[in-house]
Amino acid sequence: MTPRELIGTALVPGGEELGLFRRGDDFMIVLDRNELMNSRMSGSEEALATMTCERLAKPSAHLLIGGYGMGFTLRTALAALGANARVTVAELVPEIIAWARGPMATLMAGCLDDPRVELVEDDVAAVIAAAPSSYDAILLDVDNGPDGLTRNANDRLYSARGLDAARVALRPGGILAVWSAAPDQAFARRLVQAGFDTDEVVVRARSNGKGPRHVIWFARKC
Repeated sequence: MTPRELIGTALVPGGEELGLFRRGDDFMIVLDRNELMNSRMSGSEEALATMTCERLAKPSAHLLIGGYGMGFTLRTALAALGANARVTVAELVPEIIAWARGPMATLMAGCLDDPRVELVEDDVAAVIAAAPSSYDAILLDVDNGPDGLTRNANDRLYSARGLDAARVALRPGGILAVWSAAPDQAFARRLVQAGFDTDEVVVRARSNGKGPRHVIWFARKC
C-alpha cells in the first residue's frame, strides 16, 4: 500500500491541529487519529447540497455553507443552482482554503472562483448572527456534526441559542440543513423545540451508495 504523506498542518482557532495527508491521488484531513474528511467519500456532503436544493426548488436561492471542507457541498450546490444564485462560504481555518487552492486544486475545480460565490474567512456562527433574514438555506458541515471534535466553540451552533440564531437568519420557508457523522436524538429534539419542521435522512458516505451511514437533518422554518 502507498504510504500516507503529511503535506500540511493547521491549527483550528480555539481547537486542535488538523493534518492534510495525501496517498496517491487521495486526500485526507485528519484530527489526531480521526479522519474527518476523505476525498474518496463525498456522497453525503454532495447529498447535503443536492437534497437542500431539491427541497428549496429555487434556482436563484442564497445559500450559506458553513465549512468548506474539500468543496464537495459547494461544487454540488453550484451545479444545482441557477446563474442568479448566491452562495456564501464561511470557513474559519485559512489553511483549508490555501489547501484548496494549492495541493487540492484539482478537487476545487474552480468552485471558489465562481462569480456566484463569496468566501468569508470567519466563524459561521458569527456570519449567521450578522445576517437576519438573509438566507434561503444554511448548510452546516462543521466539525463532526452536533457531537463536535475539533473545537468546543462549535457546540454553540447546535445549541438551542444557535438554532434560534439560524432561524432568525433564514428567510420564511428557509431550510437549515445539518450534516452529522452519526445520529443524535438530543439534537433532533432541539430542532423540533426550536420550531423547525424537521426531516431526518440517512445517507451513505460514498457516491455509489456504499460506505458508513451519515445523517442529514433538513429543518424548515415554518
